[in-house]
Amino acid sequence: MKTLGVIGGLGPMATAYFLRRIVEMTDAQTDQEHLDAIVFNRPSIPDRTAYILDHAKPSPLVPIVEAAQKLEALGACCIAIPCITSHALYEDFSAAVRIPFLHALRETALHLRENGVKTAGILATTGTVRAGLFQYALAEQGIGCVLPDETNQQRVMQLIYDDCKAGRPVELDKFHAAASAVQKQGAECVILGCTELSLIKRDYPVGPGVLDTLDVLARAGILRCEKPLRPAYDTLITKE
Repeated sequence: MKTLGVIGGLGPMATAYFLRRIVEMTDAQTDQEHLDAIVFNRPSIPDRTAYILDHAKPSPLVPIVEAAQKLEALGACCIAIPCITSHALYEDFSAAVRIPFLHALRETALHLRENGVKTAGILATTGTVRAGLFQYALAEQGIGCVLPDETNQQRVMQLIYDDCKAGRPVELDKFHAAASAVQKQGAECVILGCTELSLIKRDYPVGPGVLDTLDVLARAGILRCEKPLRPAYDTLITKE
């Protein structure tokens, strides 16, 4: 039986939701049919956006590498890190182990291409946007992208840091304003490109044409560990 390694805590509630989605999306009827997972919940890992925007800030790389090496030693067949911004360091931390890291952004771009999406809007941290992570992943699949303007990017960051990470009620009007703005610029699908934004989809209706990167990562982990996927999750773009 293959075991999924998870580096979590970035943030803690998003990791809990990631594990929930793995359970919900696996086509299992008994406990024993679900996948095994080893979870290191490490909220103490330094903030990824802060480091990307200012390399004088503490780096998250060393604790991510340490966790990955421990997961490898414990027998994980692959590793998922439900934190999109951390993928700015993907080449560095993936080189530190022999087992593969699942790449949430490449999996997302591939899912969009398989579903015929030509242009996607990106709602993500400023660190993710500045690093060009989704822009590069989408371009590899021939998909165009739309970014929020400065005002809506600030709204996205407020949703992530002031609401979701802080455990406060979500100001849903900010989410709808940012999503609507990229749709008006031609986005056929809106990417929830931060695992904190996934919590908004968990708790509120987000409307059609939204793809949650956390769902994509959960799906990839299930399939990589050779577990069956519930048919309802063959396509992850919201219908309503």
